Amino acid sequence: MRIFRIGTGKGVGGGRTAVRPYKNDMVDINGFGKILIFLGIISTVVGILFVFGSRIPWLGKLPGDIYIKKENFMFYFPLATSILLSIILSVIMLFIGRRQ
Repeated sequence: MRIFRIGTGKGVGGGRTAVRPYKNDMVDINGFGKILIFLGIISTVVGILFVFGSRIPWLGKLPGDIYIKKENFMFYFPLATSILLSIILSVIMLFIGRRQ
């Protein structure tokens, strides 16, 4: 959406000049496109992990993952796996950020 202004100056029709858009109101589409591409790559990687995640034997079974099983209750919290994935993603984001 563009917002227009009417300048004042010498011109036909009561002193009005041509209508032109504000420069500050233009939207930078390149940044939005890069965000969409990045989100698409992330969702693809997550989808691949869902499909092939069961074939990675250590994922979710690291020392430090909390697993409690009783008669009618089971609790599982992958603490060490979450920390490891967070470190890996942080390093990847660090390298992506430095490139730009």
